[in-house]
Amino acid sequence: MAKKVPTERTHHGDTVTDEYAWLTAKDDPDTVAYLEAENSYTKQSTAHLGEVSESIFQEIKKRTLETDLSVPTRKGAWWYYGRTEEGKQYGIQCRVAATGETPPDMGDGSPLAGEEVLLDGNELAGDSAFFAVGTSAVSPDGSKLAFSTDFKGDERFTLRFKDLLTGETLADEIPGISYGGAWSSDCSTFFYTTVDEAWRPYRLFRHVIGTSAEDDVLVYEETDERFWVGIGLTRSERYLVLGLASKITSEVRFLDASDPAGEFTVVRPRTTGVEYSVEHSADGFLILHNDGARNFEIATASVDDPATWTPLIEHREDTRLLDVDAFATHNVVHFRRDGLTGIHVLPAGGDAYEISFPEPIYTVDVSGNPEFSTSRLRLGYTSMVTPPSIYDYDLADKKLILLKQKPVLGGYDPADYEQHREWAIAEDGARIPISIVARKSVDRPAPTVLYGYGSYEISIDPSFSLARLSLLDRGVAFAIAHVRGGGEMGRQWYEDGKFGKKKNTFSDFVACARHLKSSGWSSEIVARGGSAGGLLMGAVANLAPEEFAGVVADVPFVDALNTILDPSLPLTVIEWDEWGDPLHNPEIYAYMKSYSPYENVDGRVYPPILALTSLNDTRVFYHEPAKWIARLRATAKGGPFLLKTEMGAGHGGRSGRYDAWREEAFTLSWILDKLGAQ
Repeated sequence: MAKKVPTERTHHGDTVTDEYAWLTAKDDPDTVAYLEAENSYTKQSTAHLGEVSESIFQEIKKRTLETDLSVPTRKGAWWYYGRTEEGKQYGIQCRVAATGETPPDMGDGSPLAGEEVLLDGNELAGDSAFFAVGTSAVSPDGSKLAFSTDFKGDERFTLRFKDLLTGETLADEIPGISYGGAWSSDCSTFFYTTVDEAWRPYRLFRHVIGTSAEDDVLVYEETDERFWVGIGLTRSERYLVLGLASKITSEVRFLDASDPAGEFTVVRPRTTGVEYSVEHSADGFLILHNDGARNFEIATASVDDPATWTPLIEHREDTRLLDVDAFATHNVVHFRRDGLTGIHVLPAGGDAYEISFPEPIYTVDVSGNPEFSTSRLRLGYTSMVTPPSIYDYDLADKKLILLKQKPVLGGYDPADYEQHREWAIAEDGARIPISIVARKSVDRPAPTVLYGYGSYEISIDPSFSLARLSLLDRGVAFAIAHVRGGGEMGRQWYEDGKFGKKKNTFSDFVACARHLKSSGWSSEIVARGGSAGGLLMGAVANLAPEEFAGVVADVPFVDALNTILDPSLPLTVIEWDEWGDPLHNPEIYAYMKSYSPYENVDGRVYPPILALTSLNDTRVFYHEPAKWIARLRATAKGGPFLLKTEMGAGHGGRSGRYDAWREEAFTLSWILDKLGAQ
């Protein structure tokens, strides 16, 4: 391998040498050889974990009901569901003819009587090492299916259409599309989006079924590089909704779905800092917005005068409104309060109320409700000890009806485990929630995995993990640090962990680790996080390396400053509303440089670090962790520092479920080794 020349970068009078910038050349044979050599080194360094890794893989497999099906969801004349088959990597999308509102008996997970297979991921994947479905949308009349596929992991999909009456795949084929899409109400037209070179969905096209993609009409192009484009059909199927959004601002346009060639109407022109979304109800539009309402409020508006908003649910400092769903006879609000999610029901002509749940910490959401006219509300529920559960909520009787709880084979008993909410005190006095789960029989202090994210107002809510049982059953506790930058405690929680307050995210995580130790919960701690949570991992490794027995960084955003300085890279300009713009603002440049993990590696003693990445990741490029690990190995003490690159996958790693289980088993075996808990 030829010796690589370091690259120099100068911004705002600051000149920095980057000795590993050459790794950004993805197609350079030297880069590929380097990554493959790193994979070989990691494989050699972890060879002693093979037996434990295989044991964990088998445990995951044995706990999983491999042949299973999801709770069917009613839409029109059909019940739609997905199922899996033992030995097969991918799911199968199906439907059966519907009668009544009660889902058919799911039996033993075998195909239901009269089943029609819409998509079989195993057949579509063939021999490909990677496979993913990006869009799967049945037309309103149930006669056609729009679906898109990705065989590389770069999230550039090819869109196709299937005639569900004949079972034939149509000749229409459109490459290079983004996620999502929407049908017109007459099922003649499909709307889809495409991305620019920076991976930003920016164009909306209209495709008429049976015509060439070359004839597709460009309906809208977003020229502001901070905004991305999305399209959807309202639950009522009355309107197509075009969403235009940056990190802090949004604009919505709508079109009568029966007139796909018509012009979209603006609900309210974009105003910097104002975010809103639109849902069509029986009486007009419901607007969820933050105009003068940090935690959002809900207003009504008429279709004829959509820019005039009348308050319906006013702002509350203690409650963050997340979403609103409209139905023919009721509206439903998804909210967050005290670090937990909840459901608020507004019946037409009746008193509003909230649905109660028995566990102290849990997660609930509204899911699988495509029908506008229904007397039931489908909910998803889980906690750290309760497997994912699907309920129907009877709106007339106000009763929860459990339809299915994810099976956990091998005699799992939630009574053997306990979950708790702890609170750490941050450097500035803020109380940081921590969710913890462990076996009741575990001796304290226990070796612990502490997970965190802390960006984009994304909340890491308490949930069940089947793979995690392999940790818990070996005496390891698992905790989530709900640090600032996430959304767990409302919009202010997010704002206190971004821009010039980003370091709160990192110090909060360290405060949580120290609290777990001082309160007697934890002995040794391995930290774990991915993507923006990988930035968190790199930052806390610099900030308090002595607190951790190991660090797992999944697809980590550890070269943040270099990435955000380059507007040609995917998402960078969009990200300026999240991190700030270091290219044009010297203060933001200096602040980001002070915490960006790659920039701050030095000669101190670091814990062992495992960085996991994928060559085709378009969100966090592989070269970020590659450069980070290279600099750690050359500069820091401690370790070892390991890099593992999936050479044929994207941001989510390997796509097949068995492959994904093996990857997780490997990571968990590494964690157990560092905790001395094998």
